[in-house]
Amino acid sequence: MSQRDLVAELRAAHVEAPPEVRERVRLIAAGAPAPPRRITWRRALVVIVPVAAAVAATLVFTRPSNDKTAVVERGAVHTPGTVRGLIPTPPTSDSAAKAFAVPSPKGRVQIYDATLSLRVEHAGDVSDGVKRALRVTTSLGGYSSSVHAETHGSRAVADLKLRIPRSRVQEAMARLAQLGTITDENVSTVDQTALLNNTDRAIARLQKQLATLRAAPTTPENDRRIAALVKRIETLQRGEATTRRNAHYATVRLHLETPLVTVVKKHDHGPLHGVGVALTWLAIGVIYALAIGAPVALLVGSIWLAIRVVRKRRENALLEI
Repeated sequence: MSQRDLVAELRAAHVEAPPEVRERVRLIAAGAPAPPRRITWRRALVVIVPVAAAVAATLVFTRPSNDKTAVVERGAVHTPGTVRGLIPTPPTSDSAAKAFAVPSPKGRVQIYDATLSLRVEHAGDVSDGVKRALRVTTSLGGYSSSVHAETHGSRAVADLKLRIPRSRVQEAMARLAQLGTITDENVSTVDQTALLNNTDRAIARLQKQLATLRAAPTTPENDRRIAALVKRIETLQRGEATTRRNAHYATVRLHLETPLVTVVKKHDHGPLHGVGVALTWLAIGVIYALAIGAPVALLVGSIWLAIRVVRKRRENALLEI
């Protein structure tokens, strides 16, 4: 008989133990002490408490601070060309006049556009500055196309769009610069001479065509062409007049503003404030640890219970055999 046949025979044989042996095995199994639990409350606390402490410490030392202390800045205004918190060196009226002194060549038509931002100390100075700016503009032969001013407590802002004769804009800028401290200034010019010359040539060409049509015999078609040419010539002439009028008056945008004043935020904390904050965040850390650890502990407990039930069934099956 081969070894394989012997093994098959042994597996096929069912040897039953005598009743007294089975009864003795049951008594021994019932009297045996229960196996020790691998997961106990003490072991769980040993793991959960250090994790909670680590989470709380991380939250305490990495949380952003909400205590922001602002500094009172008198004269620190955020304007284009300046950095907030830095007080620019105020130029004098003479330097301002030189900065805005853009030469205008004779025989050239140029559009002049300037922006001047000024800082004043009080809200009342903004109102006074608006009045003085309008008086300066009127005295130089100009006018204001728009004025906007608003006040909120100690905060005031005003924006003016002034039209001043191009020949007197340098004097106007020097006088306007005396209304406050200059925080921003810029000038731009656009030459329109070439555009006007092209318009003149187009008008002359159309007028020649118009003269030829008027000398021809009168017909309905000829009348329609004459009316279209007249309308086109008038449109070009109006556009040219508008361009020359805009070049005669320079556009000055004046901005008046009071400085930003930030109130200092004070925090009166006692000597034990840090301890209270640490305990608060420690409690938050414990809650986080419990919220994260409870599902994990429940899952591990369920697996352990399932393993124990399976093992118990196997032992009972073995005892029955």
